[in-house]
Amino acid sequence: MKIWIDLDNTPHVPFFKPIIRELEKRGHSVVLTARDAFQVCELAAKMGLTPVKVGHHYGKNRFMKVWGLGWRSLQLLPTVLRHRPDLALSHGSRSQILLSNLLRIPTVMVMDYEFAETPWLLQPRWEIVPRVLLEADLQCKHPERVKTYDGIKEDVYAPDFKPDPALGKQLGLDAGKIIVTVRPPANEAHYHNPESETFFVEFMQRLVATPDTKAVLLPRNKNQEAQIRKDFPQWFNDAKVIVPKEAVDGLNLLWHSDLVVSGGGTMNREAAALGVPVYSIFRGKIGVLDRQLQKDGRMILIEKIEDVRNKIVLQRREKSQTQTNGAPRKALGGIIEHVEAILKQECQK
Repeated sequence: MKIWIDLDNTPHVPFFKPIIRELEKRGHSVVLTARDAFQVCELAAKMGLTPVKVGHHYGKNRFMKVWGLGWRSLQLLPTVLRHRPDLALSHGSRSQILLSNLLRIPTVMVMDYEFAETPWLLQPRWEIVPRVLLEADLQCKHPERVKTYDGIKEDVYAPDFKPDPALGKQLGLDAGKIIVTVRPPANEAHYHNPESETFFVEFMQRLVATPDTKAVLLPRNKNQEAQIRKDFPQWFNDAKVIVPKEAVDGLNLLWHSDLVVSGGGTMNREAAALGVPVYSIFRGKIGVLDRQLQKDGRMILIEKIEDVRNKIVLQRREKSQTQTNGAPRKALGGIIEHVEAILKQECQK
């Protein structure tokens, strides 16, 4: 069968790479498109993927978001009409779901955040979610079309990870310093809470004032980087804070880090999957997955300004082999089995 996958955001690239590999192993063909936003296309090229580049990001203005959604759906139309896929698969690509719903192409959305907004025309036909979401009473209109898998989405690709020591030299990471990877909040997202930015600034001020530390800052886009550099030029003195000049392998960077402070869900869970200490400064509605990771001791949620000073521990960690090596591939296998079962069911209609 022919499956259309749309890479809408940077974390979708490593997530879908093993899924594409497994689908092609089973004889399916994959049509791959990607939005030219954040570092999606750059990272896809680094990982050996060759998507058709379609559309870009339209900023945080709500009107422009809606306009951009419709326009990108139209831009995707020629590719879809040329390939005529049997199934549309994504991790929440609204443009793909909108167009597929209009063309009556069955849609499958893998999702792991129960508070994402899904207006009527953007609702997928099928959903694949971590089991813990359904156990937490995920609200859905058609529970018979919700499939579950064990683990978290980061378990799909984390077991493939192998550390590459060349990254330390590439970024100039001093082995004698505490290395902190920092991801600012997504200030253009609909779920953004300005309190996350307060926590971000408070932590960065603390980090810059702490001797023998170095931060690898990963802004969401060039606009966010430019704004940070304008507002806080002192952070970048003496290369205390660096921004990689090109896309880097996120898992490899996390493995080289002593801790992670992030306003983004995917990076937080990637760190948890690798066993790296991680502190979440995300202040939108906290999803059940993050609550579970905190309960399991794999993530610490920063919930008030005092936590920035008292809970985040700046210390070295032993960078031994990651805990994911040899882990069973239940998450990947479960998702692939569901996709094939959905294909079979849809083709019988």
